[in-house]
Amino acid sequence: MEKLSRRNFFKIVGIGAATFFLSGCGLNAVADEKNVSAQKKVSGGNKMKIVLINSSPHSESESTSRYLAQKFIEGAKSAGHEIFTFDAANEETHPCKGCNHCGMDGDCIFNDAISQKLMPKMLEADLLVFVTPLYYYGMSAQLKIIVDRFYSRTTKLNGKKSIFMATAWNSADWTFEALKNHYETLVRYMSWEDCGQIWAIGCGYRSAVENSEFGDAAYKIGASL
Repeated sequence: MEKLSRRNFFKIVGIGAATFFLSGCGLNAVADEKNVSAQKKVSGGNKMKIVLINSSPHSESESTSRYLAQKFIEGAKSAGHEIFTFDAANEETHPCKGCNHCGMDGDCIFNDAISQKLMPKMLEADLLVFVTPLYYYGMSAQLKIIVDRFYSRTTKLNGKKSIFMATAWNSADWTFEALKNHYETLVRYMSWEDCGQIWAIGCGYRSAVENSEFGDAAYKIGASL
């Protein structure tokens, strides 16, 4: 979670595991092999077109997940890659109605920011990067809207590379279990190549993630592409 108001709830949820994964209420969160994975040099030395989707409703200066996105972007730009960012929390978007107007390979019935701005970039992208805070043990509602709208271009979105990054207040070892399974199921269904995952436990507020190792990990994944 990102907000301090949720602190007491997650203290209770994470009791028993918090000491192992988190010291000092998040100030020393450790990015170990379980919480960070990356593949190297997937670009083959070529410039990649990357689409990054932010989905936190909080500001750039306050959000923990947006911090990871910023660090990844810095790293990817240092390697010469082209990046388009989409702010799912602050753009006009609509959830899939399941109406099949698109026929799984056509225009969505909603001519919103997803159709106008995001989907054209996703279709031409080499790599898709998804960034979310964890609230109730899944991706944010803002990101889920985007994922459900994949339906309109399912086949054409197949075969791309992907990265997933998430932050949470909780530090129990099962914190990201459901979300990780969801992402890896998408990778399998969409025939994507997973190029990195960051599961930033114990990062419930900005200073926590800034003082953790997850920001450096996000930068390195971007720079290593």
